[in-house]
Amino acid sequence: MRVVMPAVFFGHGSPMNALQSNRYTQSWRRFGRSIARPEAILAISAHWYLPGSAVTAGRYPETIHDFGGFPPELYSVTYPAPGSPELARRVQELLRPLEVRSDERRGLDHGTWSVLAHLFPDADIPVVQLSIDSTMSPEFHYETGRRLQPLREEGVLVLGSGNLVHNLAAYAWDNIAEPPFDWAARFEHKARKLIIEGRGRELVDYRDMGEDARLSVPTPEHFLPLLYILALQREDEPLSFPVEGIEGGSLSMLSVSVGR
Repeated sequence: MRVVMPAVFFGHGSPMNALQSNRYTQSWRRFGRSIARPEAILAISAHWYLPGSAVTAGRYPETIHDFGGFPPELYSVTYPAPGSPELARRVQELLRPLEVRSDERRGLDHGTWSVLAHLFPDADIPVVQLSIDSTMSPEFHYETGRRLQPLREEGVLVLGSGNLVHNLAAYAWDNIAEPPFDWAARFEHKARKLIIEGRGRELVDYRDMGEDARLSVPTPEHFLPLLYILALQREDEPLSFPVEGIEGGSLSMLSVSVGR
């Protein structure tokens, strides 16, 4: 009998985390060692945000270096995990009648591989990415996440990658140890409280949660992957926060795991 896999949201932060050993990446490694080995991974990353829904369907997805201004060694990082056209088709099946386009050319962006490089450093587990439709509401994304529930019983780890608080305009670039700004700390605390109380669905309405939310989530793409993971929590299912912390004053590295 297959183990029901957890579902997890990671605050991925800087792509430099792919190369670094710090308290965040060390926690990612511990988490990867603490769970059953998945048969495949479905990733929802902030960095595949476009009109429409699509799923990667190639057998050998490339490592996408979708950033600029970083040291040369970061551009040499590869994460050569195989793809899974079979999982891509299963995702399309679960999301019907929603039209989900197969993309055989799209690779894995840094929101996915910078985390997986620590979770599963051998890169030997098939990985598929599902895009985030930029034209749709938070409610749509939450409900889409709910429809992916069967994957957890099929050995698939569903992984969301973004940041609960993500305001780079306010980020203290010259001091990543800058204490959390008051608004960032308050919004993270409120979101965490709702999640602990089993009211995570209320975060669908984050745009109505006042100025703290507006500053913490100035654009939606890093927040929406969290909704997919919260939607996968079953009634009375345990959850945990494998990683905590806010860096640069305005970037939450909080991780949320459901089912573990």
